[in-house]
Amino acid sequence: GTEERLATGDAVNVAARLEQAAEPGEILLGEETCRLVRDAAECEPAEPVQAKGKAEPLRAYRLRSVSAETPARRHEAPMVGRERQRALLEGAFAAVAAERSCHLFTILGAAGVGKSRLVNEFIRSLPETTVVRGRCLSYGEGISYWPVTEVVKQLAPADTETAGLAPILGDESAASSPQEIAWSFRKLLESRAAERPLVVVFDDVHWGEPAFLDLVEHVADLSRGAPILLLCMARAELLDQRPAWGGGKLNATNVLLEPLPQDEAGELIEALADGIAPAQRERILEAAGGNPLFVEEMVAMSAEEGGEIAVPPTIQALLAARLDQLDPAERGVLERGAVEGLVFHRGAVAALAPEEPQVEGRLVTLVRKDLVRPEEPVFADDDAYRFRHLLIRDTAYDALPKAVRAELHERFAGWLQEHGAELVELDEIVGYHLEQAHRYRVELGPLDETAVAIGEEAGQHLARSADRAHHRGDAQAALLLLARAIDLLPETNPERRAAQARYAQLLADVGRYDEAERARADAEAAALEARDEALVARLTLAALEAEVQSKPAETISDALAAAEAAHEELERLGDEYGAIWALRLIGNFQGWLGNSRQSEQTLKSTLERANRLDARLGDEIRIWLLWEAWSGPISVDEGLQRCEEYLEGARRSGSTIVEATALNIGALLKAYRGDFEAARTDIATGRAQLFDLGGPIWSAGPAMIEGEIELTSGDARRAYDVLAEGHRLLGDTTMTGYLSTVVGLQAEAALELGREDAALELSDETERLAQKDDFEPHARVRLVRALVEARRGALAKAEDLLREAAALIEPTDYLYLHVRLNLVRAELAGLARNPEAEQEALEKALAAAEEKGCLVAAGQIRERLAQF
Repeated sequence: GTEERLATGDAVNVAARLEQAAEPGEILLGEETCRLVRDAAECEPAEPVQAKGKAEPLRAYRLRSVSAETPARRHEAPMVGRERQRALLEGAFAAVAAERSCHLFTILGAAGVGKSRLVNEFIRSLPETTVVRGRCLSYGEGISYWPVTEVVKQLAPADTETAGLAPILGDESAASSPQEIAWSFRKLLESRAAERPLVVVFDDVHWGEPAFLDLVEHVADLSRGAPILLLCMARAELLDQRPAWGGGKLNATNVLLEPLPQDEAGELIEALADGIAPAQRERILEAAGGNPLFVEEMVAMSAEEGGEIAVPPTIQALLAARLDQLDPAERGVLERGAVEGLVFHRGAVAALAPEEPQVEGRLVTLVRKDLVRPEEPVFADDDAYRFRHLLIRDTAYDALPKAVRAELHERFAGWLQEHGAELVELDEIVGYHLEQAHRYRVELGPLDETAVAIGEEAGQHLARSADRAHHRGDAQAALLLLARAIDLLPETNPERRAAQARYAQLLADVGRYDEAERARADAEAAALEARDEALVARLTLAALEAEVQSKPAETISDALAAAEAAHEELERLGDEYGAIWALRLIGNFQGWLGNSRQSEQTLKSTLERANRLDARLGDEIRIWLLWEAWSGPISVDEGLQRCEEYLEGARRSGSTIVEATALNIGALLKAYRGDFEAARTDIATGRAQLFDLGGPIWSAGPAMIEGEIELTSGDARRAYDVLAEGHRLLGDTTMTGYLSTVVGLQAEAALELGREDAALELSDETERLAQKDDFEPHARVRLVRALVEARRGALAKAEDLLREAAALIEPTDYLYLHVRLNLVRAELAGLARNPEAEQEALEKALAAAEEKGCLVAAGQIRERLAQF
């Protein structure tokens, strides 16, 4: 590390002291070296050696002799053992094929224990079966769907099958979410499995991102009627991430591959090397510990050394010892391949080793030595290779000095940008390699302009990849990528401030409101210091959206005023995305304050701008326009027409969220017309789709809708159960805005069941949850309390509550609440024996029901009016 290129460090110091202490012709070993070679060499203790910088003398050992030779290695042996595990695997597949079901089969085990060998032997025995493979990358932060993309490409889906998968196939203009991707992937697997049984092999699952692991469990949990075997290989560390992986599923099996028993390990040694000496066999058995890879590598090294074998106690030391035996040129090629990863390309090696004229020949030699194996290339007109085991890759990589690693990572990133334009995850992978180049330069220090520039470029790539992850709805991957980008980008770079703002917004999107608030404060401080007015305005919008959902003490009116001010500022600054975001929020707030007509105008006028800029923004606006079809003054028929239009568009574009919302709102409108059979069919389909997508908001939304459907149908028991489930789903979150509406409807259902005390308790909870001017839940529970008081004889108190509810409802255009208000008014008038007031209230309720097109309510009201 010095200008004179001197080797320094503790190992060099110890070696120098041992050399100085050794007599002529004598070899002294340090304690660690003696331990590593103890089964290959005979040593005896020597006098301790004093060493500068060491508090205690060094223990030294005198080398006396080394071991005898062994026969050459033979070709790969048949698989030994694993009969029970293979029987379980074959039994699971037989059940999948016979019952046309899905099964999740996970093989767990340490590196080198034989997971891949077991899977390959099983696959070779399968009759007429489609087999596809995907692998998780070791540097997979943010590369959530790499294994899924590999599988999808192997299945060669038709254009009609890829709408929901477009974001992971390189279509950056497509809008999707992790739930939509999982749903579309499941449907693709089911389609292929309908033709013949399908085996989907996922390797290195312990490196899988949360979105990928969720996807695998989604397929296992929900796939029906198609023979699919999900065959996963993972180290036991997977259970650290997912302790319940496979647990609680009747269609899941976890198998742990333990090291081979002593007799089977001995059988493997005999299969690999004819006539191996008993003593050497015992040394290998002792060091290998039953790990087949340990056994194979040790026998291979013994053959290459002409019978001599050093037996390191760890596989890392073993593989390092084997790589040390390679020709320097071969080793250089292997090390440069290791920079790319477990799988590497000939072209990348050639770019990283321009001084080596025989890259292809060296790779052929490495294949022959069984260190690497041919692999399907990612890049056209290139050859790919896979390290026989990841530990070989790690050992080759770890042998590179940090300065060399930094240079090679940077050069590989440049090569990849030239040759990997078609890669969906190009920014993630280039960003990773530039990030590594930057990190090593930081460790070597001091930080110069080159290191800063590399870090900045890495951060830019990672920030772009985070945008794509967010666009497809993978918020967790986007958060990880943004955190890395923020760490790499210089404070003076405006992209860092933008990344900080997006990070804060995403934290709120996933319900981590406290963290989001702190992140927003950091981003705002940076934006104010840089005088970035547009970013400050966007951060205001993010704060408003989070506060309305999570802070009952705040008000929607204040949020609306703040959003309007932010919108004016963003329009002035020419920030189109921010302006559309502000308008969407303004429309939401207007509707939640009871002015659906104004909300609809705002959202409709913004929709075209959103469609031109970003498909996901357009889908967000369409979702809220569908909700306005329930609450707003537009008729049921007009609302159903909108639902059908958006439903057709969503099916063409692959937007599952819009499709499900259109089905759910349409179901409610059909219920208002009395078509309960169609309503229940549609809500079941829509809820199933949203359940597949996951998330508390999308689970609570259909609870509101289905609860209203069942209240309309007169089935209060079913309504209560549905709403109680929605209450439970949101109860563990801090999203109070949606929860207050669900609990208010639950109070109404409890009252319909005659459970007055429960209705009052739920009303109290609604009041605590709802913001002061979130009129709908406050109005609903006042009507519930008014009926309870009236039925208990407290008519004066009931009338007071009714007036409070009327003051909230009458200024709004929520027609279904006007119907409800006047029905309660009529009941109170009837209890007060005032038939004129009762008839007047019923006539007002009928007018509101007819204006909305609520045929069920209108028919019931006419029957009551006919009695006068």
